[in-house]
Amino acid sequence: MLPDLAVTDSTTFLSTTGTTFALIFLAELGDKTQLVCMTLAARHRGFPVFMGATLAFIVLNVLAVLFGAALAQWLPANVMTLIVAGLFAVFGVQSLRAAGADDEEESGAEEKSGHGILLSAFLLIFVAELGDKTQIAVASLAGTAPPVPVWVGATLALSLSSALGVVAGRKLLTRISPNVLHKASGIFFLILAALVLTRLQW
Repeated sequence: MLPDLAVTDSTTFLSTTGTTFALIFLAELGDKTQLVCMTLAARHRGFPVFMGATLAFIVLNVLAVLFGAALAQWLPANVMTLIVAGLFAVFGVQSLRAAGADDEEESGAEEKSGHGILLSAFLLIFVAELGDKTQIAVASLAGTAPPVPVWVGATLALSLSSALGVVAGRKLLTRISPNVLHKASGIFFLILAALVLTRLQW
């Protein structure tokens, strides 16, 4: 059954939005999603990374508000785990391959298009966060409070968290060589893939 999307008054809207924002933002500080944004922004232009992450969170939060935690049950847990680990592993290998290129080739390489960067960020964030603790928290909040301000607060919090990750990633780019960043991001994504695989239920 879909939730009632009506909001009683502006006071309820603002208080629910503020409470949701604070809870979700604090929960996401230093979380893997913020680190993924930072890593992607260290390798690519920041704006499409931010937009891809924000679009992913908009969709994820809509699904959480409408369908709740049951969304994560549409696919078996092991299937979702393998998909997430596979995506992280693919990005890790791509990063390490880029690090293996010599400096002349790398400096002459064409940057991935904005649409490509946006799509990469969207896919990584969407698959990694589908059924994750944050989405379940949003679903739980929407079950006890008006769903619209819950969605607004959660989306604003996750967007700000992503923006901070992007800014941190761009700062890294000015201080560390692209080759080192490629190696570090490749290792980071492979470690994430390995950690995700530990969730497999045998």
